[in-house]
Amino acid sequence: MSAFRRFRDRIRIGPVEVATYYDGRGRDKHTAACTAPGCGFSGDYHDRAGAELAARAHRCKS
Repeated sequence: MSAFRRFRDRIRIGPVEVATYYDGRGRDKHTAACTAPGCGFSGDYHDRAGAELAARAHRCKS
């Protein structure tokens, strides 16, 4: 079964989108995902600063 996530506080840093969501236990989690075709980069982080740092440091290979 897939997880339903409602993203909020979305921002875009280059091709990467950073957003906040609640995990299954009600805790805040943050994600960074690249929207470029064929890239496939994404990651979940415990704090917003980590997700934004990953978005700023990401370099697409596609």
